[in-house]
Amino acid sequence: MKIESIESLFGAVGSRNQLLVKVVTESGLVGWGESGLSGREHAVIGAVKHFAAFLRGKDPRQIGRLWQEIYRSQYFEGGRVLTAAMSAIDIALYDIVGKALQVPVYQLLGGKQRERIPCFACCYTEADPDHLDALAEEVKALIDLGWTCIRVIPAGFNNPEFFQPAESIARTARCLGMLREIIGPGITLGIDYHHRLSVAEAASFCQRLAPGTLDFLEEPIRNESPDAYAALRSMTDVPFAIGEEFSSKWAAVPFVQRGLTQYLRVDVCNIGGFTEAMKAAALAEMYYVDVMPHNPLGPVCTAASNHFAAAVPNFSLMETHQGPFCTFGFHDRALFPVQHTLDGTAFVLPDLPGLGVEVNEAAFRASPPVSAEPPHLRKPDGSVTNW
Repeated sequence: MKIESIESLFGAVGSRNQLLVKVVTESGLVGWGESGLSGREHAVIGAVKHFAAFLRGKDPRQIGRLWQEIYRSQYFEGGRVLTAAMSAIDIALYDIVGKALQVPVYQLLGGKQRERIPCFACCYTEADPDHLDALAEEVKALIDLGWTCIRVIPAGFNNPEFFQPAESIARTARCLGMLREIIGPGITLGIDYHHRLSVAEAASFCQRLAPGTLDFLEEPIRNESPDAYAALRSMTDVPFAIGEEFSSKWAAVPFVQRGLTQYLRVDVCNIGGFTEAMKAAALAEMYYVDVMPHNPLGPVCTAASNHFAAAVPNFSLMETHQGPFCTFGFHDRALFPVQHTLDGTAFVLPDLPGLGVEVNEAAFRASPPVSAEPPHLRKPDGSVTNW
């Protein structure tokens, strides 16, 4: 068996674009992967073209060796653009091998460790006192549907132009306190600050919360500096969920070894596919850290994340945007007629060979990408801040 072609497909799905990678063998088997680098897809498409040039004619079953060849074939190895391209190719190769052997991908990863993949629900109303009634209504509706872990977004999160950290942390902390009183202690509550804070701001936010208000804080600051996270870790006991930006197991090492994250947010579509994600999970297992996969994209990413979650022992919860109040449309059934779907608040993996996803390729190709650029946020003084 040999690789005949590798192609990127870039199109609009719902409110955002998705970048799929299609790998075809000489025998006609097709494997699908997805890149996790949203918003900079053209850079990934270029990397896929570079890799495709020397992968044609190779045996797709030698997944580990091909991973090493891709990673080591340039002087400037790694980085999010290259590993996003590698991830999509790696996932597609696993899809091919699973189809060739007529087994689900999780069997190639060691078999299932669990029958269900429990998820946390994403809440899309800002945690702002001005929106408390709407937020509480959304959260209580999720609880009534059986969700026991809910992640919210901070005050000011949806403003497409400005973000004022001091105002956000004050309003968010006040709202979370009121929300916790409403929902009680039995619900797991998290928040994603999307790395918009500084160390001091993140510490101030945590110190404004009563003990037990928050069960995890996701990406409070950027992750380039483990020492910055160490400083923040010394100022609060709120558990951190970090790692969706990691592009290798090496990036995860200091955060796991130094106790800087309590949940490792592995992104299979960014870190280097199944090959690298399994190694990062094994690293985390050594330090009793659970993985909480980052799953913000479409059905291919969801399927890959679920197979990964099924196969690792140290799994906690899966992110999903297939909840009852999500309007993103990332899992369009016209484009993906076969995909993983929620059974209540969890995924049950299908026994289909490969990833268990089918792509309506003609429909996807007929859905050209929309012009999309992430918000270029400013503070009120005009300076640039993180999206």
